[in-house]
Amino acid sequence: MKTSELKSIFGTSKPILGMIHLPPLPGSPNYCGSMTKVLDHALFDADVLVRCGIDAVIVENLGDYPYYPMTTEPETVAAMTRAALEIKRHYNVPMGINILRNSWKSALAVASLADAQFIRLNVLTDAMVTDQGPINGEAYLAMRYRKAIGAEHVKVFADIYAKHGGPIVRRDMATVAREMIHRGMADALIVSGEESAFPPAKDQIDLVKKAAGDTPVFLGSGIGLNTFDCILHADGSVFGYGTKPSGDMSDPVDETTVRTFMDRVRGIR
Repeated sequence: MKTSELKSIFGTSKPILGMIHLPPLPGSPNYCGSMTKVLDHALFDADVLVRCGIDAVIVENLGDYPYYPMTTEPETVAAMTRAALEIKRHYNVPMGINILRNSWKSALAVASLADAQFIRLNVLTDAMVTDQGPINGEAYLAMRYRKAIGAEHVKVFADIYAKHGGPIVRRDMATVAREMIHRGMADALIVSGEESAFPPAKDQIDLVKKAAGDTPVFLGSGIGLNTFDCILHADGSVFGYGTKPSGDMSDPVDETTVRTFMDRVRGIR
């Protein structure tokens, strides 16, 4: 995917992707026993994000910790599909799917059935050590599966050295970026800080941008009112942690914060 395609997908050349962090889903240790409550939470967040002018949403099973390295459980896939379809039914907004920790197969299936535009994938190439243990990139399987189910229109936004983990062998980041695009077939790259609260360093953003050429580079962590200037250095940003001033990811998104942030975004467009 080229940076010139961003406007046709998101309606702007520098999109902000708002996170919908789902509460625990059926089958996870902290599930409350009511999908109605899960959907109410998701629709509240979606409503705030869309009314405040967000360009797209990413639906993520954040509450399902401790995460499977690869989620294939049917109750999770069914719940993610139901949540995505319910949000789509109410809000005509571009959508991404992220099923933690690295569930490319489930995410692609949900995205295809829910008419989502992209998935986020934490490990597409290389190998990472995470709190779920080692996770190996499976681009060779992910891209064949995408082709097999006729979902080539679903873009893969892939993290480079994903947050909350570290590479088993750290290679030159520019080389990894180029190989993720050309050998791993990533449609866009996501560069993040070490954890959700921290944005990536500017020199890292610049390095990945240069290596990626005309492939879009998104910021994947730490974006908020106090780190707003970071968005100037990338082609787009994921806006999740910064939507919740308390720092508690189980909170609903804060409307005042999101509205202020998006007003500032419109001021630079």
